[in-house]
Amino acid sequence: MRFVPVALIVAGIGAMAALVIHFGAGAVAGALVAVGLLGFTAVTAIHVLLIALMGLGWAALLPHIRIWVTVWGRFVRDAGSEVLPLSQVGGYVLGTRAVALAGVPATQGAASTIVDVTLEFVSQLAYVALGLIWLLHLEARGIAPGFVVLGLAVSGSLAVAFIVVQRRGIRFIDRIAQHLGQGWAARTATGAAALHQALDAIYRRRGGICLSFLLHLACWIASASEIFVALWFAGRPVPFGSAMVIESLVYAIRSTAFYVPNSVGVQEGAYVLLGGAFGLSPEMALALSLLKRARDLTIGLPVIGLWQAVESGRIWRRLARKSGAPLTEQE
Repeated sequence: MRFVPVALIVAGIGAMAALVIHFGAGAVAGALVAVGLLGFTAVTAIHVLLIALMGLGWAALLPHIRIWVTVWGRFVRDAGSEVLPLSQVGGYVLGTRAVALAGVPATQGAASTIVDVTLEFVSQLAYVALGLIWLLHLEARGIAPGFVVLGLAVSGSLAVAFIVVQRRGIRFIDRIAQHLGQGWAARTATGAAALHQALDAIYRRRGGICLSFLLHLACWIASASEIFVALWFAGRPVPFGSAMVIESLVYAIRSTAFYVPNSVGVQEGAYVLLGGAFGLSPEMALALSLLKRARDLTIGLPVIGLWQAVESGRIWRRLARKSGAPLTEQE
């Protein structure tokens, strides 16, 4: 099934190109130029700050961990999800490995990633609910609130189920693995039990859970400032509340299409659909989406390069150790 992600990327790129051609490549380029380099720099700086704050939200789940470790892990996670041709799950794996290489035990890193992703998802639901309330207040045309309410109810149910499985479901995995006998089954039982204990330990720290949730919610709300600032620089300002509604629903749509690597095509269609309801021209809506992709590349490519340097360094040191060559630094 490896061809499926490739097919989705190709289809997404085709859809994105079709939208740009349909609404006019020149018009989209003009909208990007209107934002300008200064606007793009401001948007990128805001996003860097938000990633760092989300790293602090992760750190709140891991007491006695150096803050830079989870901040670095968060940068790697986002770079993997937004730059590499991976699904969001692939980014989670890279982020977990990044903190593991920085000294966080693998089980604790995996458990904290699961809880952090869960809290981020639940806080996103709160963000979408806030956007929905504001949408109903604005009575924007072209958007049916009933469909959003339905989607929110479904997402909320999934979030509750996800948390219940984390707290209760692993016990059933333990029992099944223990009945399978020795060998790999025993190792599976041991690993599942260790992960379950790590999850329980994190959830027992209510203060860390609350702090992480609040930081994620604050970051979601603050993320609306990116298109608010971009549109201000472009000379087409919208109220912050409208920017928040657009962003919250765009991310809700992206979340439902998590299986599409980088949400290619999905994000562009969402901006065109939602932006039109708030008076944005299709070319301006597409420019916002492309601006955010350029932002992700600007931040993510250096992070991926540094990540590759770290991984390559580990491999070379391991080979040098096996060959008996002297090491000048500690692995």
